[in-house]
Amino acid sequence: MGRTFSETKLVIASHNQGKLREIRDLIGPLGIEVVSAGELGLPEPEETGSTYIANAELKARASAEGSGLPALADDSGLSVTALDGDPGIYSARWAGPEKDFSLAMQKVEDGLQEKAAAGNTDRSAAFVCALTICWPDGHTESVEGRIHGDLVWPPRGANGFGYDPMFVPAGQDMTFGESDAGWKHSISHRAVAFEKLLKRVGLDQAANGAGDNAG
Repeated sequence: MGRTFSETKLVIASHNQGKLREIRDLIGPLGIEVVSAGELGLPEPEETGSTYIANAELKARASAEGSGLPALADDSGLSVTALDGDPGIYSARWAGPEKDFSLAMQKVEDGLQEKAAAGNTDRSAAFVCALTICWPDGHTESVEGRIHGDLVWPPRGANGFGYDPMFVPAGQDMTFGESDAGWKHSISHRAVAFEKLLKRVGLDQAANGAGDNAG
């Protein structure tokens, strides 16, 4: 186990509304007060890391230093097998400055069609999520979670965000875009990473207790 998290307030180091909703839902049962970097007026640091964890640590450190509070950051993306892992850590950038994920999904599909024309029909992919907690003294704890599945076209469903409407988790029939939030939270890459992080920082018992009292 890493450093125990005993604080009562946490900054979510993100300006992405979809991620904020999911992380707030995951943290809610723990009784920890959360505030976003955007609500505190903290800027978004440039993501210059070469891995998901490096980028999560960069974002968490910036928010912890800027707020004087422990900060939780997420860096996540879609890794497509036939595209050699792309878009990967550049998943958000594929959506362009307007964060148009319809455009990003089309880019993925165009790449898969090019591969299919050359004989590679593999449509498998994985969603990856790195989570980092950084304390104001600079100490970090980081974990990574992933979920495997396949990509469909055209995209299906209006729920979720990002590439959710084209991703079907392994063994399932619905895309994340067609599923409700509760189902996604139970199996997603972010949920897998969050469970690991709770164990790392000693909050897993608090989560279990909250679940027992949820009725």
